[in-house]
Amino acid sequence: MKKIKFIIIIIIIFIIFGIFYHNQMKDNEGNTTKYTDLIDNIIAYDADPLFNQEFLNWIYDKYGMDTLEKLNNLVENKTYDKNIWHNLTGNSYIVINDLYNNLEENTTFIISSGKITISFIGDVSLADNWYIIPKYDERKKGIYGILSEDTVKILKDSDISVANNEFTISNRGSKMPGKMYTFRGAPERIAIYEEMGIDLVTLANNHVYDFGEIAFNDMIDSLDEYKMPHIGAGKNIDEAKKPYYFIVNGYKIAFVNATRAEKNILTPEATTTNSGVFRCYDPTELINTIKETKAKSDYVIALIHWGREDSHELGQVQIDTSKDYINAGADAIIGSHAHMLQGIEFYNHKPIFYNIGDFIFNNEDKDTGIAQIKILDNGEMEYSFIPAYQSNEYTKILYDSEKARIIKNLNSWSINATIDESGKITEK
Repeated sequence: MKKIKFIIIIIIIFIIFGIFYHNQMKDNEGNTTKYTDLIDNIIAYDADPLFNQEFLNWIYDKYGMDTLEKLNNLVENKTYDKNIWHNLTGNSYIVINDLYNNLEENTTFIISSGKITISFIGDVSLADNWYIIPKYDERKKGIYGILSEDTVKILKDSDISVANNEFTISNRGSKMPGKMYTFRGAPERIAIYEEMGIDLVTLANNHVYDFGEIAFNDMIDSLDEYKMPHIGAGKNIDEAKKPYYFIVNGYKIAFVNATRAEKNILTPEATTTNSGVFRCYDPTELINTIKETKAKSDYVIALIHWGREDSHELGQVQIDTSKDYINAGADAIIGSHAHMLQGIEFYNHKPIFYNIGDFIFNNEDKDTGIAQIKILDNGEMEYSFIPAYQSNEYTKILYDSEKARIIKNLNSWSINATIDESGKITEK
């Protein structure tokens, strides 16, 4: 009797399994047909040159049937455009292209949530023969000997923090003849950037070649060894003008850097055969670089070393060429070199921070701050400025009346930008 019951149970199991298998095969066959029909339909509409069998198979494998169905609805309803991809997949059209083609060279991927925060600080000197590093060593507090805790927190909490590296990095070389000020820091000082929370340094300035080519090449090699991304200088022009990219929250953000800082030009220009900086005295090459970079990026931020030293006044060339760079595709311009804060202007609704001053550079008492750009999930941008002060080889964030003083001054120097009491910047 037990044997009969056992056989009946086995038969029932086989019947149930058979029904399930039949239904599953039917569902799979239906899904396969639906999948094939969707792909054929999307390709037939010819809505984008990217749409081919291989790409759509990749979209299906990575994002699933639901995404394919939504894409099909968009092309059928003729509402498809490239801007839908971030909502559809969490990645922009540019990033989708990069992921599909495995383009990751010179790119850092960052996983974040909410707004993308990018912070910019001006001139930084970690030179052993200048003011900041002797105090760093003497105070024995690490980064907190030269920066306040809230300053470091802002930089570390940002998704991307960018600093202007205003010195060369080497233990070798000889001072450049004819230069009044020459700055050089040992390679191990690069580790201080990690203490600060810096993710990218700019090199297109008038001090990276202070100790000649041998020290300059050491700097490039040491930054690479410490895995510190850098832009604006290189062992040839292709390296010097090469952008650096960050992909954050599905958006690709590019940074380019050039200089036109010297009246008496001593710092060599990078060429096809020689090392040096990326210059923009003639703006043509920077304009072309921005155009090329914009075609491969969602956002391009141009960092330019320029302006009258120790002056809040703008040079006409800053006012004129900044417009050319935005017309070429720059979404924001950040200036350094003046050692002073200068005003802010909007052009075509894009911000130009003409100069953000020294940040942690020498023994002078001076106003400074952190410029910030925030990119929202919908791709819109917000702008702000966090006032700070450098004194006694130490930089700190300002609050209350001192914060209000700097904001008032920035408003007086700015052209068509308004900075409110919180530091938020809007166009007049």
